[in-house]
Amino acid sequence: MTKRIARISISVLLIFSLAALMLLFTQCSKEEEAPAPAPVEEPEPQAEEQVTEEAPTVEAADYEDGIYFAQEDGFSEKTGWKYMVTLEVEDGEIVSAEWNGANVEGGLDKKTTDKMGMYNMVAIAGAQAEWYEQAEKAEQFLLENQDPAAITYSDDEGHTDDIAGVSIHVVEFFELAEKALAQGPSGLGPYEDGRYFAQAMEFAGSGWKSTVDLTVVSGRIVAAYWDAVNEAGESKKTASEEGDYGMVANSQAQAEWHVQAQEAEKFLLESQDPAAVTYSDDEGHTDDIAGVSIHVNDFFELVEKALNDGPDGKAPYKDGTYHAEADSFSESSGWKATIDIAVANGFIVAVNWNAVNEAGENKKEVDAAGEYGMVEHGGAQSDWTVQANLMEQRLLETQDPAAISYNEEGKTDAISGVSIHVDDFVELAAEALAEAE
Repeated sequence: MTKRIARISISVLLIFSLAALMLLFTQCSKEEEAPAPAPVEEPEPQAEEQVTEEAPTVEAADYEDGIYFAQEDGFSEKTGWKYMVTLEVEDGEIVSAEWNGANVEGGLDKKTTDKMGMYNMVAIAGAQAEWYEQAEKAEQFLLENQDPAAITYSDDEGHTDDIAGVSIHVVEFFELAEKALAQGPSGLGPYEDGRYFAQAMEFAGSGWKSTVDLTVVSGRIVAAYWDAVNEAGESKKTASEEGDYGMVANSQAQAEWHVQAQEAEKFLLESQDPAAVTYSDDEGHTDDIAGVSIHVNDFFELVEKALNDGPDGKAPYKDGTYHAEADSFSESSGWKATIDIAVANGFIVAVNWNAVNEAGENKKEVDAAGEYGMVEHGGAQSDWTVQANLMEQRLLETQDPAAISYNEEGKTDAISGVSIHVDDFVELAAEALAEAE
């Protein structure tokens, strides 16, 4: 009996021991699995830290304050335009963006040309909006995104579907914006924006006189066009390009006139200063520009004159030649006044005020032959041709016949050396130029 009780006790002890061991094993297993939930708790603070670091998008586009500028290296052979971009950064953000263009022949910048109705992309090409309007949308896109690399292109030509209402290619704008930002702030140039023009006041012995046309954007000379015209208003550059000037064939020059003229223009665009050139002789030749053997002093002197005179704010005339004449022969003198005006690059470059009689004789030729005799017979201070030339020069200077005043007798006190009637000159000039406006 005692042995049986002992066996039962031992069995009970074994059962309790086994249960204790199982309980201990279960607790240990639970303790080993306990760390598993920890990763679920840790990501929350990590996610907050990431958001805090990446949130300031302004910091990603934190640019140095100042004015940034970049332009294309050359003019498009297809269109004649080249583009430039000016950006202004304040407090690390781009606050203004200006996309513009300049033409190889100088003149007004592209935006001004377009706003004056002289680009006409809607009328000519059926565009949905004018160039300057679409350019402004591209500028706004950059201001909103603060990153020129944020744009995507829909084709190799640089069009985009990212900007509503824009069908022009915009790659030039965003690439130049990126280039400008990479270069750093450069500030504005020293000149006032606008179009500048100057011309020699007299035709040289060769029959040509030089003209200079400049475009300034963001204070920089971005286009310079050196040409020359004859009394008919014909272009020396055009004659040279078409082989009619023949400087190589006739003078064994190293290059044609228009090629050398372009090298002089490039020198100015790079130096931004007409006084930067030095001359090797009194005739105005230079050793500063490779490949140029023509005298360049008249070009740089006219550039200096144009910059000193300041930008011309008047709307340009249409290129061409314009003629006007009186309705009838004067009963008192027997002459009928005529005027011929030549316009090149939008400016009056040649004026010929003359008159004919019923026999078809030319008044200037009659005067040159001494047969008019206004000094000899009328006691005038100078011959008629001399005074007529002074009037022609005044129109070249003012570019506007309305700027020449005269009194009730048709005479003017505004031009020294002119005592003849000038009312027919002013009226005929205005009539001729009406077709050029």
